[in-house]
Amino acid sequence: MPQTAILGAGVMGETLLSGLVRAGRRVDNLLVGEKRPERARELEERYGVAVVGNREAAEKSETVALVVKPQDMGDVLDEIAPVLRPGQLLVSLAAGITTAFIESRVPEGVAVVRVMPNTPALVDEGMAAISPGSHCSDEHLAEAEALMASVGKVLRIPERQQDAVTAISGSGPAYIFFVVESMIEAGVHLGLPRSTATDLVVQTVVGSAKMLRETGTHPTVLREQVTSPAGTTAAALRELEIHKVRAAFLAAMEAARDRSRALAEGS
Repeated sequence: MPQTAILGAGVMGETLLSGLVRAGRRVDNLLVGEKRPERARELEERYGVAVVGNREAAEKSETVALVVKPQDMGDVLDEIAPVLRPGQLLVSLAAGITTAFIESRVPEGVAVVRVMPNTPALVDEGMAAISPGSHCSDEHLAEAEALMASVGKVLRIPERQQDAVTAISGSGPAYIFFVVESMIEAGVHLGLPRSTATDLVVQTVVGSAKMLRETGTHPTVLREQVTSPAGTTAAALRELEIHKVRAAFLAAMEAARDRSRALAEGS
């Protein structure tokens, strides 16, 4: 199997590494680019993977996953560009960085795939949206898909939809955690011990998500099944509508999309 390099050994970089190992990738086919000596030793001991400099990792690999902060992307590309070659695949997990930006900094013919991951990848329940650049073959796209499938689900989308994806699934876990946090606080306000409220809310969210995925039933139908006429749920939902919670979610996600666009434009 061709060599794969992961440049950037932060949380998401290690998540991808551990996912690939669990998915059956041999560690001798994986390289990690990491400059911090103590972090390099930690990864070598934990996974048995070779940790080298970014440039060496890129030079020795057919596929290079760029798991770096958006503001560091330019410097990393400048560092590795001299050793990149046509047909090589760069898979970028940096929010707001376009394939055009990366292609402008690397040799002609290097394939680029843009990915918007999310943090549930940490528990192999990630949602990644991938978009091909201008030199990307079906084989390149399939390889990027296989990389991200090691930590969750993958969708192929046109790059113009990436800002919307960032707003929905990229930032999405934070919205869910915000709702969970609010429900726990409500439980405490209603007289429950915090630990009890936490157990009730977390399992309710997990169970509800599982119902959505496993039944394939529309969320409106599932909501109506819980909502008896003139009952407790109906009373609660009326308050949510009065406070325009649905409209607030729309406005929030529009704001996230707009910020994603601004980041892509460098502002």
